[in-house]
Amino acid sequence: MSTIERDVNAAALKDVLRRKEEEVEALRARLARWEASYDGAPKRDASFTSVSGREVAPLYTPLDREGEDSYREALGLPGEYPFTRGPYGTMYRTRLWTMRQFAGFATAEETNERYHYLLKNGQTGLSVAFDFPTLMGYDSDHPRSLGEVGVCGVAISSLADMETLFQGIPLDQVSVSMTINGPAIILFCFYVAAAEKQGVSADKLRGTVQNDILKEYQAQHAWVYPPEPALRAIVDMFEWCSQHAPKYNPISISGYHIREAGATAGQELAFTLRNGFEYVERGIARGLDVDDFAPRLSFFFDIHNDFFEEIAKLRAARRIWARRLKEVYGARNPASWRLRTHCQTAGVTLTAQQPENNIVRVAYQAMAAVLGGTQSLHTNSMDETLALPTEKAVRIALRTQQILAHETGVPNTIDPLAGSYFVESLTDELEAEAEEIFREIDEVGGVVPGIEAGWFQKEIAHSALRQQEEMEAGSRIIVGMNQFTDGSEDVSIETLRIDRTVEERQRARMAELRASRDDEAVQRTLSALTEGARNGENLVPLILDCARSYCTLYEIRFAMEEVFGSYKEPVFF
Repeated sequence: MSTIERDVNAAALKDVLRRKEEEVEALRARLARWEASYDGAPKRDASFTSVSGREVAPLYTPLDREGEDSYREALGLPGEYPFTRGPYGTMYRTRLWTMRQFAGFATAEETNERYHYLLKNGQTGLSVAFDFPTLMGYDSDHPRSLGEVGVCGVAISSLADMETLFQGIPLDQVSVSMTINGPAIILFCFYVAAAEKQGVSADKLRGTVQNDILKEYQAQHAWVYPPEPALRAIVDMFEWCSQHAPKYNPISISGYHIREAGATAGQELAFTLRNGFEYVERGIARGLDVDDFAPRLSFFFDIHNDFFEEIAKLRAARRIWARRLKEVYGARNPASWRLRTHCQTAGVTLTAQQPENNIVRVAYQAMAAVLGGTQSLHTNSMDETLALPTEKAVRIALRTQQILAHETGVPNTIDPLAGSYFVESLTDELEAEAEEIFREIDEVGGVVPGIEAGWFQKEIAHSALRQQEEMEAGSRIIVGMNQFTDGSEDVSIETLRIDRTVEERQRARMAELRASRDDEAVQRTLSALTEGARNGENLVPLILDCARSYCTLYEIRFAMEEVFGSYKEPVFF
Protein backbone atom coordinates (compact mmCIF):
# COMPACT_ATOMS: atom_id res chain seq x y z
CA MET A 1 0.00 0.00 0.00
CA SER A 2 1.37 3.40 -1.01
CA THR A 3 1.79 6.35 1.34
CA ILE A 4 -1.03 8.16 -0.45
CA GLU A 5 -3.41 5.17 0.00
CA ARG A 6 -2.53 4.95 3.70
CA ASP A 7 -3.21 8.64 4.15
CA VAL A 8 -6.57 8.35 2.34
CA ASN A 9 -7.62 5.37 4.54
CA ALA A 10 -6.56 7.18 7.69
CA ALA A 11 -8.52 10.26 6.67
CA ALA A 12 -11.60 8.13 5.89
CA LEU A 13 -11.40 6.42 9.27
CA LYS A 14 -10.98 9.76 10.98
CA ASP A 15 -14.06 11.05 9.17
CA VAL A 16 -16.14 8.01 10.24
CA LEU A 17 -15.09 8.46 13.87
CA ARG A 18 -15.87 12.18 13.72
CA ARG A 19 -19.35 11.52 12.33
CA LYS A 20 -20.00 8.86 15.00
CA GLU A 21 -18.97 11.30 17.69
CA GLU A 22 -21.26 13.91 16.22
CA GLU A 23 -24.14 11.41 16.19
CA VAL A 24 -23.52 10.57 19.85
CA GLU A 25 -23.43 14.25 20.81
CA ALA A 26 -26.59 14.89 18.81
CA LEU A 27 -28.34 12.02 20.62
CA ARG A 28 -27.20 13.39 23.99
CA ALA A 29 -28.60 16.81 23.13
CA ARG A 30 -31.86 15.33 21.83
CA LEU A 31 -32.20 13.21 24.97
CA ALA A 32 -31.57 16.26 27.18
CA ARG A 33 -34.30 18.19 25.37
CA TRP A 34 -36.68 15.23 25.77
CA GLU A 35 -35.94 14.99 29.50
CA ALA A 36 -36.41 18.76 29.94
CA SER A 37 -39.75 18.69 28.12
CA TYR A 38 -41.12 16.17 30.61
CA ASP A 39 -39.39 17.58 33.67
CA GLY A 40 -41.97 18.12 36.37
CA ALA A 41 -44.61 15.96 34.68
CA PRO A 42 -46.75 14.06 37.21
CA LYS A 43 -45.81 10.46 37.92
CA ARG A 44 -48.13 7.69 38.97
CA ASP A 45 -47.73 6.45 42.51
CA ALA A 46 -45.35 3.58 41.89
CA SER A 47 -41.86 2.43 42.77
CA PHE A 48 -39.77 2.48 39.60
CA THR A 49 -37.39 -0.19 40.82
CA SER A 50 -36.98 -3.85 40.03
CA VAL A 51 -37.94 -6.56 42.50
CA SER A 52 -34.29 -6.53 43.57
CA GLY A 53 -34.42 -2.81 44.32
CA ARG A 54 -32.58 -1.77 41.15
CA GLU A 55 -33.44 1.73 39.88
CA VAL A 56 -35.04 1.59 36.44
CA ALA A 57 -34.56 4.61 34.17
CA PRO A 58 -37.53 5.96 32.18
CA LEU A 59 -35.74 5.39 28.88
CA TYR A 60 -32.72 3.47 27.55
CA THR A 61 -30.75 4.46 24.43
CA PRO A 62 -27.46 3.54 22.73
CA LEU A 63 -25.82 5.87 25.27
CA ASP A 64 -26.35 3.15 27.88
CA ARG A 65 -23.91 0.91 26.00
CA GLU A 66 -20.14 1.40 26.08
CA GLY A 67 -19.81 1.24 22.31
CA GLU A 68 -20.47 -0.88 19.24
CA ASP A 69 -17.20 -2.84 19.44
CA SER A 70 -17.82 -3.69 23.09
CA TYR A 71 -21.37 -4.66 22.17
CA ARG A 72 -20.22 -7.09 19.48
CA GLU A 73 -17.61 -8.66 21.77
CA ALA A 74 -20.07 -9.08 24.64
CA LEU A 75 -22.95 -10.35 22.54
CA GLY A 76 -21.65 -12.61 19.79
CA LEU A 77 -23.92 -15.19 18.16
CA PRO A 78 -25.95 -18.03 19.69
CA GLY A 79 -23.81 -21.08 20.36
CA GLU A 80 -20.61 -19.05 20.17
CA TYR A 81 -18.38 -17.64 22.89
CA PRO A 82 -19.32 -15.92 25.20
CA PHE A 83 -22.80 -17.48 24.70
CA THR A 84 -24.74 -14.37 25.75
CA ARG A 85 -27.37 -15.12 23.11
CA GLY A 86 -27.74 -18.79 24.02
CA PRO A 87 -25.66 -21.91 24.66
CA TYR A 88 -26.62 -23.57 21.36
CA GLY A 89 -26.56 -22.26 17.82
CA THR A 90 -30.11 -23.17 16.81
CA MET A 91 -31.75 -23.16 20.26
CA TYR A 92 -35.50 -23.91 20.17
CA ARG A 93 -35.65 -24.14 16.36
CA THR A 94 -33.96 -27.53 16.74
CA ARG A 95 -35.29 -28.64 20.08
CA LEU A 96 -37.69 -27.11 22.59
CA TRP A 97 -36.66 -26.84 26.21
CA THR A 98 -37.34 -29.91 28.36
CA MET A 99 -40.71 -29.52 30.09
CA ARG A 100 -40.55 -30.78 33.65
CA GLN A 101 -42.95 -30.85 36.59
CA PHE A 102 -41.53 -31.31 40.08
CA ALA A 103 -43.41 -34.33 41.41
CA GLY A 104 -43.27 -36.63 44.40
CA PHE A 105 -45.59 -37.52 47.25
CA ALA A 106 -46.48 -40.37 49.58
CA THR A 107 -44.98 -43.70 48.48
CA ALA A 108 -42.96 -44.69 45.45
CA GLU A 109 -46.01 -46.50 44.03
CA GLU A 110 -48.22 -43.40 44.12
CA THR A 111 -45.53 -41.13 42.68
CA ASN A 112 -44.90 -43.67 39.92
CA GLU A 113 -48.56 -43.33 38.95
CA ARG A 114 -48.19 -39.54 38.80
CA TYR A 115 -45.10 -39.89 36.58
CA HIS A 116 -46.96 -42.06 34.11
CA TYR A 117 -49.77 -39.49 34.10
CA LEU A 118 -47.35 -36.64 33.39
CA LEU A 119 -45.56 -38.49 30.59
CA LYS A 120 -48.91 -39.39 29.04
CA ASN A 121 -49.84 -35.68 29.05
CA GLY A 122 -46.76 -34.60 27.14
CA GLN A 123 -44.12 -33.98 29.79
CA THR A 124 -40.64 -34.67 28.42
CA GLY A 125 -38.59 -35.06 31.61
CA LEU A 126 -39.19 -36.05 35.22
CA SER A 127 -38.15 -34.13 38.35
CA VAL A 128 -38.19 -35.99 41.65
CA ALA A 129 -39.34 -34.27 44.85
CA PHE A 130 -38.25 -36.21 47.93
CA ASP A 131 -39.88 -36.02 51.35
CA PHE A 132 -38.08 -34.27 54.19
CA PRO A 133 -36.65 -37.40 55.86
CA THR A 134 -35.09 -38.45 52.56
CA LEU A 135 -33.68 -34.95 52.01
CA MET A 136 -31.95 -35.24 55.39
CA GLY A 137 -30.73 -38.81 54.91
CA TYR A 138 -33.17 -40.57 57.28
CA ASP A 139 -35.05 -43.81 56.62
CA SER A 140 -38.84 -43.75 56.78
CA ASP A 141 -38.75 -45.81 59.99
CA HIS A 142 -36.19 -43.61 61.75
CA PRO A 143 -37.56 -41.84 64.88
CA ARG A 144 -36.80 -38.43 63.38
CA SER A 145 -39.02 -39.21 60.38
CA LEU A 146 -42.16 -39.45 62.48
CA GLY A 147 -45.02 -37.44 60.95
CA GLU A 148 -43.05 -36.40 57.85
CA VAL A 149 -43.00 -39.54 55.70
CA GLY A 150 -44.33 -38.82 52.21
CA VAL A 151 -45.77 -35.44 53.21
CA CYS A 152 -43.77 -33.00 51.05
CA GLY A 153 -42.35 -35.48 48.56
CA VAL A 154 -41.81 -39.16 47.92
CA ALA A 155 -40.21 -41.41 50.55
CA ILE A 156 -37.13 -43.21 49.19
CA SER A 157 -35.22 -45.26 51.76
CA SER A 158 -33.53 -47.93 49.63
CA LEU A 159 -32.92 -49.28 46.16
CA ALA A 160 -36.22 -51.15 46.47
CA ASP A 161 -38.09 -47.82 46.66
CA MET A 162 -36.14 -46.41 43.73
CA GLU A 163 -36.95 -49.48 41.62
CA THR A 164 -40.65 -48.99 42.35
CA LEU A 165 -40.47 -45.26 41.66
CA PHE A 166 -39.36 -45.86 38.06
CA GLN A 167 -41.20 -49.07 37.33
CA GLY A 168 -42.28 -49.10 33.69
CA ILE A 169 -40.31 -45.92 32.91
CA PRO A 170 -37.34 -46.59 30.58
CA LEU A 171 -34.42 -44.77 32.15
CA ASP A 172 -32.42 -44.83 28.93
CA GLN A 173 -35.17 -42.73 27.27
CA VAL A 174 -36.42 -40.33 29.97
CA SER A 175 -34.28 -37.59 31.48
CA VAL A 176 -34.62 -37.52 35.27
CA SER A 177 -33.74 -34.66 37.60
CA MET A 178 -33.46 -35.34 41.33
CA THR A 179 -33.62 -32.51 43.87
CA ILE A 180 -31.43 -33.85 46.66
CA ASN A 181 -28.29 -32.40 48.23
CA GLY A 182 -26.97 -33.60 51.61
CA PRO A 183 -27.30 -37.33 50.78
CA ALA A 184 -27.23 -36.77 46.99
CA ILE A 185 -24.43 -39.26 46.33
CA ILE A 186 -26.52 -42.01 47.98
CA LEU A 187 -29.72 -41.28 46.02
CA PHE A 188 -27.65 -41.09 42.83
CA CYS A 189 -26.29 -44.57 43.52
CA PHE A 190 -29.81 -45.88 44.18
CA TYR A 191 -30.78 -44.42 40.78
CA VAL A 192 -27.80 -45.99 38.95
CA ALA A 193 -28.51 -49.35 40.59
CA ALA A 194 -32.22 -49.11 39.67
CA ALA A 195 -31.21 -48.47 36.05
CA GLU A 196 -28.98 -51.55 36.18
CA LYS A 197 -32.02 -53.57 37.26
CA GLN A 198 -33.72 -52.39 34.05
CA GLY A 199 -30.66 -53.42 32.03
CA VAL A 200 -29.64 -49.79 31.46
CA SER A 201 -25.96 -49.02 31.94
CA ALA A 202 -24.78 -45.77 33.51
CA ASP A 203 -23.37 -44.47 30.23
CA LYS A 204 -26.92 -44.27 28.83
CA LEU A 205 -28.41 -42.24 31.70
CA ARG A 206 -29.48 -38.63 31.09
CA GLY A 207 -30.49 -36.22 33.78
CA THR A 208 -29.24 -34.31 36.78
CA VAL A 209 -28.83 -34.68 40.50
CA GLN A 210 -28.84 -31.33 42.29
CA ASN A 211 -25.98 -32.18 44.66
CA ASP A 212 -25.15 -28.50 45.42
CA ILE A 213 -24.15 -28.51 49.08
CA LEU A 214 -22.73 -24.97 49.18
CA LYS A 215 -26.11 -23.31 48.67
CA GLU A 216 -27.52 -25.56 51.38
CA TYR A 217 -25.16 -24.00 53.91
CA GLN A 218 -25.99 -20.57 52.49
CA ALA A 219 -29.76 -20.77 52.12
CA GLN A 220 -31.71 -24.02 52.41
CA HIS A 221 -30.13 -25.99 55.29
CA ALA A 222 -30.65 -29.59 54.09
CA TRP A 223 -27.14 -30.80 54.87
CA VAL A 224 -25.59 -33.92 56.44
CA TYR A 225 -21.80 -33.62 56.58
CA PRO A 226 -19.44 -30.67 57.19
CA PRO A 227 -18.28 -28.72 54.10
CA GLU A 228 -14.96 -30.43 53.38
CA PRO A 229 -16.13 -34.08 53.31
CA ALA A 230 -19.31 -32.98 51.53
CA LEU A 231 -17.22 -31.31 48.82
CA ARG A 232 -15.05 -34.41 48.57
CA ALA A 233 -18.15 -36.52 47.83
CA ILE A 234 -19.20 -34.10 45.09
CA VAL A 235 -15.81 -34.25 43.40
CA ASP A 236 -15.95 -38.06 43.68
CA MET A 237 -19.13 -37.86 41.59
CA PHE A 238 -17.45 -35.56 39.05
CA GLU A 239 -14.68 -38.10 38.68
CA TRP A 240 -16.91 -41.18 38.49
CA CYS A 241 -19.48 -39.66 36.12
CA SER A 242 -16.81 -38.37 33.72
CA GLN A 243 -15.66 -41.99 33.33
CA HIS A 244 -18.90 -43.96 33.61
CA ALA A 245 -21.91 -41.64 33.06
CA PRO A 246 -20.75 -39.02 30.53
CA LYS A 247 -24.31 -37.92 29.62
CA TYR A 248 -25.34 -37.33 33.22
CA ASN A 249 -25.00 -34.03 35.09
CA PRO A 250 -23.49 -34.80 38.53
CA ILE A 251 -24.45 -31.39 39.90
CA SER A 252 -26.98 -28.63 39.33
CA ILE A 253 -25.40 -25.50 40.79
CA SER A 254 -28.44 -23.86 42.21
CA GLY A 255 -29.38 -20.25 42.64
CA TYR A 256 -33.04 -21.17 43.02
CA HIS A 257 -32.98 -21.72 46.76
CA ILE A 258 -30.72 -18.73 47.32
CA ARG A 259 -33.32 -16.53 45.61
CA GLU A 260 -36.23 -18.21 47.39
CA ALA A 261 -34.52 -17.40 50.71
CA GLY A 262 -34.66 -13.69 49.84
CA ALA A 263 -31.60 -12.87 47.72
CA THR A 264 -31.76 -10.30 44.94
CA ALA A 265 -31.25 -11.22 41.29
CA GLY A 266 -27.67 -9.94 41.47
CA GLN A 267 -26.92 -11.94 44.61
CA GLU A 268 -28.46 -15.07 43.13
CA LEU A 269 -26.35 -14.63 40.02
CA ALA A 270 -23.10 -13.97 41.89
CA PHE A 271 -23.47 -16.51 44.71
CA THR A 272 -24.46 -19.26 42.28
CA LEU A 273 -21.60 -18.66 39.87
CA ARG A 274 -19.05 -18.25 42.66
CA ASN A 275 -20.20 -21.59 44.08
CA GLY A 276 -19.70 -23.01 40.59
CA PHE A 277 -16.15 -21.66 40.47
CA GLU A 278 -15.51 -23.30 43.85
CA TYR A 279 -16.59 -26.69 42.48
CA VAL A 280 -14.34 -26.20 39.45
CA GLU A 281 -11.39 -25.34 41.68
CA ARG A 282 -12.04 -28.42 43.83
CA GLY A 283 -12.10 -30.65 40.76
CA ILE A 284 -8.85 -29.18 39.46
CA ALA A 285 -7.26 -29.56 42.90
CA ARG A 286 -8.17 -33.28 42.77
CA GLY A 287 -6.07 -33.52 39.61
CA LEU A 288 -8.97 -33.71 37.17
CA ASP A 289 -8.69 -32.00 33.80
CA VAL A 290 -11.28 -29.21 33.79
CA ASP A 291 -12.48 -30.32 30.35
CA ASP A 292 -13.20 -33.81 31.70
CA PHE A 293 -15.91 -32.61 34.10
CA ALA A 294 -16.88 -28.99 33.36
CA PRO A 295 -19.05 -29.83 30.29
CA ARG A 296 -21.45 -31.73 32.58
CA LEU A 297 -21.81 -29.02 35.22
CA SER A 298 -25.33 -27.65 35.01
CA PHE A 299 -27.18 -24.77 36.68
CA PHE A 300 -30.57 -24.06 38.19
CA PHE A 301 -32.00 -20.54 38.41
CA ASP A 302 -35.11 -19.03 39.93
CA ILE A 303 -37.32 -16.98 37.60
CA HIS A 304 -38.92 -14.25 39.69
CA ASN A 305 -41.52 -11.61 38.87
CA ASP A 306 -39.36 -8.91 37.28
CA PHE A 307 -39.59 -9.92 33.63
CA PHE A 308 -36.59 -8.12 32.13
CA GLU A 309 -34.30 -8.57 35.12
CA GLU A 310 -34.72 -12.35 34.91
CA ILE A 311 -33.98 -12.42 31.18
CA ALA A 312 -30.86 -10.30 31.65
CA LYS A 313 -29.74 -12.48 34.59
CA LEU A 314 -29.59 -15.62 32.43
CA ARG A 315 -27.76 -13.80 29.65
CA ALA A 316 -25.21 -12.37 32.09
CA ALA A 317 -24.71 -15.78 33.73
CA ARG A 318 -23.69 -17.40 30.45
CA ARG A 319 -21.24 -14.62 29.64
CA ILE A 320 -19.56 -14.61 33.05
CA TRP A 321 -19.24 -18.41 33.15
CA ALA A 322 -17.77 -18.61 29.66
CA ARG A 323 -15.12 -15.98 30.30
CA ARG A 324 -14.09 -17.36 33.69
CA LEU A 325 -13.84 -20.96 32.46
CA LYS A 326 -11.79 -19.95 29.44
CA GLU A 327 -9.62 -17.18 30.83
CA VAL A 328 -9.12 -18.23 34.46
CA TYR A 329 -9.45 -22.02 34.54
CA GLY A 330 -7.93 -22.66 31.13
CA ALA A 331 -10.74 -24.79 29.70
CA ARG A 332 -10.12 -25.51 26.02
CA ASN A 333 -13.33 -27.34 25.14
CA PRO A 334 -16.15 -24.90 24.19
CA ALA A 335 -18.56 -27.26 25.97
CA SER A 336 -16.82 -26.30 29.23
CA TRP A 337 -17.54 -22.62 28.56
CA ARG A 338 -21.23 -23.26 27.82
CA LEU A 339 -23.54 -22.65 30.78
CA ARG A 340 -26.63 -24.83 30.55
CA THR A 341 -29.48 -24.24 32.96
CA HIS A 342 -32.76 -25.54 34.24
CA CYS A 343 -35.17 -22.87 35.47
CA GLN A 344 -38.17 -22.95 37.75
CA THR A 345 -40.79 -20.29 38.21
CA ALA A 346 -40.55 -18.66 41.63
CA GLY A 347 -42.43 -20.57 44.31
CA VAL A 348 -41.83 -17.69 46.70
CA THR A 349 -44.01 -15.41 44.54
CA LEU A 350 -47.08 -17.64 44.78
CA THR A 351 -49.87 -16.40 47.04
CA ALA A 352 -52.41 -18.29 49.09
CA GLN A 353 -54.80 -15.39 48.49
CA GLN A 354 -56.58 -15.56 45.12
CA PRO A 355 -54.49 -18.61 44.12
CA GLU A 356 -55.75 -18.54 40.52
CA ASN A 357 -53.61 -15.41 40.06
CA ASN A 358 -50.60 -17.71 40.35
CA ILE A 359 -51.43 -19.15 36.92
CA VAL A 360 -50.79 -15.72 35.40
CA ARG A 361 -47.63 -15.11 37.43
CA VAL A 362 -46.21 -18.46 36.36
CA ALA A 363 -47.00 -17.83 32.69
CA TYR A 364 -45.06 -14.55 32.65
CA GLN A 365 -42.18 -16.10 34.57
CA ALA A 366 -42.08 -19.03 32.14
CA MET A 367 -41.93 -16.64 29.19
CA ALA A 368 -39.02 -14.80 30.81
CA ALA A 369 -37.16 -18.10 31.25
CA VAL A 370 -37.61 -18.98 27.59
CA LEU A 371 -36.65 -15.49 26.37
CA GLY A 372 -33.59 -15.83 28.60
CA GLY A 373 -32.64 -19.10 26.88
CA THR A 374 -33.29 -21.87 29.44
CA GLN A 375 -32.68 -25.52 28.51
CA SER A 376 -35.26 -26.97 30.88
CA LEU A 377 -38.23 -25.50 32.72
CA HIS A 378 -40.53 -26.34 35.60
CA THR A 379 -43.71 -24.30 35.97
CA ASN A 380 -45.19 -24.16 39.46
CA SER A 381 -48.79 -25.16 40.03
CA MET A 382 -51.24 -22.57 41.31
CA ASP A 383 -51.89 -24.43 44.57
CA GLU A 384 -48.30 -25.13 45.65
CA THR A 385 -48.37 -22.46 48.33
CA LEU A 386 -51.20 -24.43 49.98
CA ALA A 387 -50.22 -28.08 49.45
CA LEU A 388 -48.65 -30.48 47.00
CA PRO A 389 -50.35 -29.87 43.65
CA THR A 390 -53.45 -31.67 42.45
CA GLU A 391 -53.49 -33.35 39.04
CA LYS A 392 -55.64 -30.50 37.68
CA ALA A 393 -53.18 -27.84 38.87
CA VAL A 394 -50.22 -29.79 37.48
CA ARG A 395 -51.98 -30.13 34.11
CA ILE A 396 -52.58 -26.36 33.94
CA ALA A 397 -48.90 -25.71 34.78
CA LEU A 398 -47.77 -28.10 32.05
CA ARG A 399 -50.24 -26.65 29.53
CA THR A 400 -48.79 -23.21 30.31
CA GLN A 401 -45.46 -24.39 28.89
CA GLN A 402 -47.08 -26.10 25.92
CA ILE A 403 -49.05 -22.96 24.99
CA LEU A 404 -45.85 -20.94 25.27
CA ALA A 405 -44.03 -23.43 23.06
CA HIS A 406 -46.67 -23.96 20.37
CA GLU A 407 -48.99 -20.93 20.27
CA THR A 408 -47.06 -17.75 21.10
CA GLY A 409 -44.30 -17.82 18.47
CA VAL A 410 -41.74 -16.96 21.16
CA PRO A 411 -39.43 -19.93 20.39
CA ASN A 412 -39.33 -19.19 16.66
CA THR A 413 -36.39 -16.79 16.79
CA ILE A 414 -33.29 -16.91 18.96
CA ASP A 415 -32.76 -14.30 21.69
CA PRO A 416 -35.35 -11.90 20.23
CA LEU A 417 -34.62 -9.21 22.83
CA ALA A 418 -30.95 -8.92 21.85
CA GLY A 419 -30.14 -5.34 20.98
CA SER A 420 -32.79 -3.92 23.28
CA TYR A 421 -31.16 -0.92 24.90
CA PHE A 422 -32.78 -1.84 28.21
CA VAL A 423 -32.00 -5.58 28.15
CA GLU A 424 -28.41 -5.10 27.02
CA SER A 425 -27.81 -2.37 29.61
CA LEU A 426 -29.38 -4.52 32.31
CA THR A 427 -27.26 -7.52 31.28
CA ASP A 428 -24.12 -5.38 31.60
CA GLU A 429 -25.30 -3.99 34.94
CA LEU A 430 -25.93 -7.43 36.41
CA GLU A 431 -22.57 -8.66 35.17
CA ALA A 432 -20.81 -5.72 36.83
CA GLU A 433 -22.75 -6.28 40.07
CA ALA A 434 -21.76 -9.96 40.09
CA GLU A 435 -18.09 -9.11 39.60
CA GLU A 436 -18.25 -6.71 42.55
CA ILE A 437 -19.82 -9.44 44.72
CA PHE A 438 -17.07 -11.86 43.64
CA ARG A 439 -14.55 -9.36 45.02
CA GLU A 440 -16.47 -9.14 48.30
CA ILE A 441 -16.46 -12.95 48.61
CA ASP A 442 -12.70 -13.00 48.02
CA GLU A 443 -12.30 -10.39 50.76
CA VAL A 444 -14.01 -12.67 53.32
CA GLY A 445 -11.68 -15.52 52.32
CA GLY A 446 -13.77 -17.40 49.75
CA VAL A 447 -16.93 -19.47 49.76
CA VAL A 448 -16.32 -21.89 52.63
CA PRO A 449 -14.88 -19.24 55.02
CA GLY A 450 -17.79 -16.98 54.04
CA ILE A 451 -20.26 -19.73 54.96
CA GLU A 452 -18.50 -20.45 58.25
CA ALA A 453 -18.55 -16.74 59.14
CA GLY A 454 -22.22 -16.38 58.20
CA TRP A 455 -21.48 -13.76 55.53
CA PHE A 456 -23.73 -15.29 52.85
CA GLN A 457 -26.54 -15.95 55.32
CA LYS A 458 -26.51 -12.34 56.55
CA GLU A 459 -26.46 -10.87 53.03
CA ILE A 460 -29.49 -12.95 52.05
CA ALA A 461 -31.31 -12.09 55.28
CA HIS A 462 -30.82 -8.34 54.75
CA SER A 463 -32.26 -8.56 51.22
CA ALA A 464 -35.18 -10.70 52.39
CA LEU A 465 -35.98 -8.16 55.10
CA ARG A 466 -36.04 -5.27 52.61
CA GLN A 467 -38.43 -7.13 50.30
CA GLN A 468 -40.73 -8.11 53.17
CA GLU A 469 -40.85 -4.53 54.44
CA GLU A 470 -41.75 -3.29 50.95
CA MET A 471 -44.63 -5.76 50.70
CA GLU A 472 -45.94 -4.96 54.17
CA ALA A 473 -45.74 -1.22 53.50
CA GLY A 474 -47.54 -1.65 50.17
CA SER A 475 -44.75 0.00 48.17
CA ARG A 476 -44.33 -3.34 46.35
CA ILE A 477 -47.77 -4.33 45.08
CA ILE A 478 -48.73 -8.00 45.21
CA VAL A 479 -52.02 -8.34 43.39
CA GLY A 480 -54.72 -9.95 45.49
CA MET A 481 -52.63 -9.87 48.65
CA ASN A 482 -51.79 -6.28 49.64
CA GLN A 483 -53.83 -4.57 46.90
CA PHE A 484 -56.78 -5.41 44.64
CA THR A 485 -58.43 -7.52 47.31
CA ASP A 486 -62.14 -8.10 46.88
CA GLY A 487 -63.16 -10.51 49.60
CA SER A 488 -62.41 -13.63 47.56
CA GLU A 489 -58.97 -14.09 49.06
CA ASP A 490 -60.02 -16.80 51.48
CA VAL A 491 -62.08 -18.86 49.04
CA SER A 492 -60.75 -22.39 49.28
CA ILE A 493 -59.74 -24.50 46.30
CA GLU A 494 -59.33 -28.24 46.09
CA THR A 495 -55.96 -29.36 47.43
CA LEU A 496 -54.16 -32.67 47.49
CA ARG A 497 -54.44 -34.60 50.74
CA ILE A 498 -51.83 -37.20 51.64
CA ASP A 499 -53.20 -40.47 52.99
CA ARG A 500 -52.07 -40.61 56.63
CA THR A 501 -51.50 -44.37 56.33
CA VAL A 502 -48.45 -43.67 54.12
CA GLU A 503 -46.05 -43.78 57.05
CA GLU A 504 -47.47 -47.07 58.33
CA ARG A 505 -47.24 -48.64 54.88
CA GLN A 506 -43.70 -47.38 54.35
CA ARG A 507 -42.59 -48.72 57.73
CA ALA A 508 -44.04 -52.12 56.84
CA ARG A 509 -42.17 -52.01 53.53
CA MET A 510 -38.93 -51.23 55.39
CA ALA A 511 -39.48 -54.14 57.80
CA GLU A 512 -40.03 -56.51 54.90
CA LEU A 513 -36.85 -55.30 53.22
CA ARG A 514 -34.76 -55.76 56.36
CA ALA A 515 -36.12 -59.28 56.84
CA SER A 516 -35.48 -60.44 53.26
CA ARG A 517 -32.03 -59.03 52.43
CA ASP A 518 -28.62 -60.63 52.91
CA ASP A 519 -27.42 -59.25 56.25
CA GLU A 520 -23.87 -60.44 55.70
CA ALA A 521 -23.65 -58.49 52.42
CA VAL A 522 -25.13 -55.45 54.14
CA GLN A 523 -22.51 -55.44 56.89
CA ARG A 524 -19.66 -56.20 54.51
CA THR A 525 -20.47 -53.35 52.10
CA LEU A 526 -21.14 -50.84 54.89
CA SER A 527 -17.82 -51.67 56.55
CA ALA A 528 -16.03 -51.28 53.22
CA LEU A 529 -17.67 -47.88 52.78
CA THR A 530 -16.55 -46.67 56.21
CA GLU A 531 -13.01 -47.82 55.52
CA GLY A 532 -13.04 -46.22 52.07
CA ALA A 533 -14.25 -42.93 53.54
CA ARG A 534 -11.38 -43.06 56.01
CA ASN A 535 -8.78 -43.92 53.33
CA GLY A 536 -9.81 -41.34 50.73
CA GLU A 537 -11.21 -43.77 48.14
CA ASN A 538 -13.80 -42.63 45.60
CA LEU A 539 -17.08 -43.17 47.39
CA VAL A 540 -19.34 -43.90 44.40
CA PRO A 541 -18.32 -47.54 43.75
CA LEU A 542 -18.50 -48.28 47.48
CA ILE A 543 -21.99 -46.77 47.85
CA LEU A 544 -23.14 -48.58 44.72
CA ASP A 545 -22.14 -51.86 46.36
CA CYS A 546 -24.17 -50.86 49.43
CA ALA A 547 -27.17 -49.97 47.26
CA ARG A 548 -27.03 -53.28 45.43
CA SER A 549 -27.01 -55.06 48.80
CA TYR A 550 -30.18 -53.11 49.76
CA CYS A 551 -28.54 -51.13 52.53
CA THR A 552 -30.87 -48.34 53.54
CA LEU A 553 -30.37 -44.61 53.13
CA TYR A 554 -29.64 -43.97 56.80
CA GLU A 555 -27.36 -47.00 57.10
CA ILE A 556 -25.23 -45.64 54.26
CA ARG A 557 -25.37 -42.10 55.65
CA PHE A 558 -24.24 -43.32 59.08
CA ALA A 559 -21.41 -45.46 57.66
CA MET A 560 -19.83 -42.26 56.32
CA GLU A 561 -20.86 -40.11 59.27
CA GLU A 562 -18.65 -42.25 61.51
CA VAL A 563 -15.69 -40.79 59.62
CA PHE A 564 -16.96 -37.38 58.45
CA GLY A 565 -19.08 -36.32 61.42
CA SER A 566 -22.22 -34.19 61.00
CA TYR A 567 -22.58 -30.47 60.35
CA LYS A 568 -23.96 -28.11 62.96
CA GLU A 569 -24.44 -24.52 61.85
CA PRO A 570 -22.84 -21.85 64.04
CA VAL A 571 -25.14 -19.17 65.47
CA PHE A 572 -24.85 -15.97 63.39
CA PHE A 573 -27.83 -13.83 64.37
